[in-house]
Amino acid sequence: MTTILFITQIVLTLVLTVLVLLQKSSSIGLGAYSGSNESVFGAKGPAGFLVKATFTVGLLFVLNTIALGYLYNKSHNESVVDTIKIDTAVPAAPALPNAPAAPSAPAAPQAPAGE
Repeated sequence: MTTILFITQIVLTLVLTVLVLLQKSSSIGLGAYSGSNESVFGAKGPAGFLVKATFTVGLLFVLNTIALGYLYNKSHNESVVDTIKIDTAVPAAPALPNAPAAPSAPAAPQAPAGE
């Protein structure tokens, strides 16, 4: 599901970028390269259509972003550390071969028997 939303997010980003660049601005943007679009979009030209299309695509972009954030947080709420299995049984250290016996502690001196 998230793969579909990621692909949709990329497509919406590209479409939104093109729609913003096609709108008339002080530097005309990409609208100068599109030729005479006034007859295609109506008497007012592309201004009304492009504003509505930009708003719609922008709204879809925001809703898709919210859906991606929700699904990502829901499906990735688990840490990698949670999946590590810890072996609680610790094996004893193996005995060293031909190791000398551990020296014993000296006996404590005894007090002399009372007179």
